[in-house]
Amino acid sequence: MTKVASSTTASVDAEFYLQADAFFRANLPTALTFDDVSLATLFSDILPKDADTSTQLSDAVRLQIPIVSADMDTVTESQMAISMALNGGLGLIHYNMQPKEQVKEVARVKHHIHGFIQDPITIGPDLSIGDVLEFVEQKRFGFETFPVVDRQNGKLLGLLPGSVVKERYRNKSVVEAMTPRAKLLTVLHTALGNDPIGRADKFFTDNIGINKMLVVDAEDRLKGLVTSSDVERIMNESKSRRKPARDAAFRLLCGAAAAPIRKPDGSLDRDRIVAQIGQLVAETVDCVAVSTAHGHTAGVGDMVRIIRDAFPTLTIIAGNVTSGAGVEYLADCGANAIKVGQGPGSICSTRIVAGVGIPQLSALYVASKGAARKGVRIIADGGITKSGDIVKALTLADAVMCGGLLAGCREAPGEIMEINGKLYKQYRGMGSIAAMKAGSAARYGQDKNDATRKLTAEGIEALKEVSGSIDEVLGNLIGGVQSGMGYLGAKTLADLRAKARYARVSPAGQKEAAPHDVIEVGRKN
Repeated sequence: MTKVASSTTASVDAEFYLQADAFFRANLPTALTFDDVSLATLFSDILPKDADTSTQLSDAVRLQIPIVSADMDTVTESQMAISMALNGGLGLIHYNMQPKEQVKEVARVKHHIHGFIQDPITIGPDLSIGDVLEFVEQKRFGFETFPVVDRQNGKLLGLLPGSVVKERYRNKSVVEAMTPRAKLLTVLHTALGNDPIGRADKFFTDNIGINKMLVVDAEDRLKGLVTSSDVERIMNESKSRRKPARDAAFRLLCGAAAAPIRKPDGSLDRDRIVAQIGQLVAETVDCVAVSTAHGHTAGVGDMVRIIRDAFPTLTIIAGNVTSGAGVEYLADCGANAIKVGQGPGSICSTRIVAGVGIPQLSALYVASKGAARKGVRIIADGGITKSGDIVKALTLADAVMCGGLLAGCREAPGEIMEINGKLYKQYRGMGSIAAMKAGSAARYGQDKNDATRKLTAEGIEALKEVSGSIDEVLGNLIGGVQSGMGYLGAKTLADLRAKARYARVSPAGQKEAAPHDVIEVGRKN
């Protein structure tokens, strides 16, 4: 029998451990961050391993874990985004690169593990194997098998197997190297029904040794492709507790930062912005992020409106803000999710340089009120140093964005360097001088090409000790999140937000919260 606390006991608990509205109002005018607060435990009938960490950034973008890797040039490129999605999260590819390179980075993620590929990469019959080799190298594809189609009518002509895409066959033509149409087994797209992966699974079971299912229409035009390896991965995923984050076509989720492109007179260049976002959309990017240090501005609002008008169904993330009014403004402009945080990042100096910014937990509370009024999501961006911070952030936000926690992972961009026997990676704020010169100056309302004034840094350059793989780091972080949910009896993140009770922590309490008064003994793997 479950024991129920007496009314007297419950009233004492309610007096000391407050819900969000009562807690943050009781602490006015002081602004609080993660270490200033602790969460009270509640009766629980769930195990941490059963806690569901999935979340929505929009109706179209669902994550299995509530973690997004930051759109920073020392954090997220394709390798990080692939690993984030495979672990159920989302990577936002930065824009400190040429636009065409950003498009390629997105393409690498979206073409990593496909499932049912509705628009497969094809080649024409007029190429040589050498041409195909150069194509693979140029696009950096992780595959070498290609359907061969007639460029005039789209009809299937054959399949070029990866086994012949070799340097020794460079001078051979695609036509003489391919498996011709007459020898290929295909499936009509009308036979796929509502479960293409299930249909493909049966196809590969019935046809031993075949590892590509080609989908055609009644006119024999190629309509799609499924590989046996992808089907096996997806079928295995259904048995896994943590599933990759995928779109409706089973491709990995991927986001990209959107650069504010301006005309010489300083106004936004709508045509170029739409063209650049259009290229990302053509590669099936799942969301774009309009990221600036100050998101509650006319410029950010106008950029969001431009993107929303041109792409009505695209998920838009915008920020950063620290107020309910800022959230409501960006929501009215068309954003689906709003980033909250000004100055809490480990390499950010905005609060020192500009004297602005709000401690992160108070900022999240205020922003959450605006988000509730507008029906949008918020992302806690910055200040996360440990899994407990993520738990606290998720009592108010729908997801967190991490930079410093992930910058030391092997999947982050940049070379590994050794200093005094330890391995490090470069980590820099997008407001650092080096990052702004590379392209992010507009993020801070500055122009790198303006010779009349110097760039003012709002971030620093630093080193992060190499921390292993993203799989290991995310495993530890999510384990901590699920543990926190277990302490509160929260089956879902919605339960966590509803059940959260807060207490203010003194400096002595902060010290007490971490291991103390001991000499830690341990070994590194």
